[in-house]
Amino acid sequence: MGRASPVRNPAGAEARVDGARRRGAKKAAVAVGHSILVAVWHILHKGVPYADLGPTHFDRLNTERLTRHYLRRLEDLGLQVTVQPLPEAA
Repeated sequence: MGRASPVRNPAGAEARVDGARRRGAKKAAVAVGHSILVAVWHILHKGVPYADLGPTHFDRLNTERLTRHYLRRLEDLGLQVTVQPLPEAA
């Protein structure tokens, strides 16, 4: 196994900083460690290579819920919004 290449802005970095701000640095570090442990367990249990899901992974899981959430937020700001899907790229 080779070494992982250094990543300038890893996906967990933002969550770690945000968590440290709200809950304290030690609890944030434990939470990140737990996330890493769960990922390692799944990788070893299933015998698959690591694949970074990317920072938009959870956004792609439930787009309808996110659409409703952001529409509600914009309406709460007093904006009327019409949503139309983008045309399919050929």
